Amino acid sequence: MAQDNPAPEAIEPDGLEEFIEAEELEALRAERDELRDRFMRALADAENARKRADRDRREAEQYGSTRLARDLLPVYDNLRRALDAASDETRAQAAALIEGVELTLRELTNVMTKHGVTPIAPAVGDQFDPQLHQAMFEAPVPGTKADQIIQVMTEGFLLHDRLLRPAQVGVSSTPG
Repeated sequence: MAQDNPAPEAIEPDGLEEFIEAEELEALRAERDELRDRFMRALADAENARKRADRDRREAEQYGSTRLARDLLPVYDNLRRALDAASDETRAQAAALIEGVELTLRELTNVMTKHGVTPIAPAVGDQFDPQLHQAMFEAPVPGTKADQIIQVMTEGFLLHDRLLRPAQVGVSSTPG
């Protein structure tokens, strides 16, 4: 019966050196293969970490201003309400003040747009979209279809492709 790895005492003295060298060589090859495997895994981990850090950096650049943008929305709403509340008589009497409020609102809108904040401005008659709109009330209105917007209370906003605030709307229910 032939043995694959004969015991060292069964090997001739000349073959003993070759046996030890072959065993060491095999051990070195196994160690090399293990180290290569560990190196490749470490390299893949480093690449994954680099990609994750790059993605996190891009998201921080795009969405890092979310809190500030949300905090500015009431300022936008109040400027819009001030302009909507001004009657024709008030506009005539305080033309410079109204113009200042309009310029301020326009500048705020420009800054928000520059930073990726865009308004969601549905119109009366548009179809209700739960991804972009928040229904504040529902009422049966003759001449409308169910889920049609019948009133817009506040505009909504997107920050790039994420919803910052839904537009607040009134929705028609099926007229009875």
